Amino acid sequence: MSRRSRLIYSPDYATYYFHDEHPFNQRRLLLTYDLMQALGLLRKEDVTPPRYATDDEIALVHDRQYLETVRKQGHSKQLLPQSASYGLGTEDVPCFPNMHEASSLIVGGSLQAVDLVMNGEAEHAFNPAGGLHHAFNGRASGFCVYNDCSIAIAYLRKKWNARVLYIDTDAHHGDGVQWAFYDDPNVLTVSIHETGKFLFPGTGEITERGTGQGYGYSVNVPLDAFTEDESFLEVYRDLLPKLIRGFKPDVILTQNGCDAHAYDPLTHLSCSMQIYQQIPRLAHQLAHEWCQGRWIAVGGGGYDIWRVVPRAWTLLWSEMTDQPLSDRPLPAEWLQRWQDKSEEQLPARLFDNLADLPVIPRRKEISEKNRVTLERALMYAPQSEK
Repeated sequence: MSRRSRLIYSPDYATYYFHDEHPFNQRRLLLTYDLMQALGLLRKEDVTPPRYATDDEIALVHDRQYLETVRKQGHSKQLLPQSASYGLGTEDVPCFPNMHEASSLIVGGSLQAVDLVMNGEAEHAFNPAGGLHHAFNGRASGFCVYNDCSIAIAYLRKKWNARVLYIDTDAHHGDGVQWAFYDDPNVLTVSIHETGKFLFPGTGEITERGTGQGYGYSVNVPLDAFTEDESFLEVYRDLLPKLIRGFKPDVILTQNGCDAHAYDPLTHLSCSMQIYQQIPRLAHQLAHEWCQGRWIAVGGGGYDIWRVVPRAWTLLWSEMTDQPLSDRPLPAEWLQRWQDKSEEQLPARLFDNLADLPVIPRRKEISEKNRVTLERALMYAPQSEK
């Protein structure tokens, strides 16, 4: 059993808080941590608290004027005149107290994960609060103030001169990360997501494949709405081994949004808990095969905080720590602690009963369309094996 893995966690992550009605709710982190403990998957020495990112680290990706506006806005009771031009104070990214500090703690958690892995103190590290992949150089977007994924990659490039494979399986396209490294041949960004025809941010077409020296190092597979487990995993398993053999990364960074689940209220994919065991399993295998085990994982989307997120990220941690889980009843103490607080009936078991999920009548057609999309994506990826 390999326990050279670290979970980056602190209750202070909950200070990244928009308001009660906002779909991005960091209570999901507490629910996940509590489920990991209830299943006996955590030891005290497995957990490392996050640190705050410095201004210089955040400025590896973000404009300093934007950074200062975030800081000032977080200490102002009024919306500052310049905030709107930076994407702050919108429906997606409302302003909240200590916004800079809360955001820099999440970034620092991802950098903590990077240092642990690259220093050889751990083979793998997971920051579930991270995965804020929509923020841009000078603009907040899609619930994201600072883009910890992009900052972690820029930090890996600057401090470690590492070739980075970034794998994003959030239902929403990893647009902020893609554009940050669109011309960099040392960063291969891969995003498997729901087509932008129906979902924010509306990008992630297969024709977005990089520019200049980075041409071919941006790979997108936009999946058809209502894609189910079998098709999602077929794309994922076919794509990643081909890309990694050509790219030969030094480290893998995975963004593990779990909003492709059929229960997620914001997306239109129809997957079950099965993919959230299989996605990290292949990433884990590839990290050991190609990167001497170096694997950094962050969280991401996931808006059914009761039925989906805790189970999905617990499965990731179980894979990362070589503590495989089969289907089983969820711990009674966890269900008793949280059921009264949940508006949803909590799931009784770790995996879904597929009979409880909606039946998709166009399954064959959707799967075939995704195969064609995958073939076209691979055609545009010169580093892949055709």
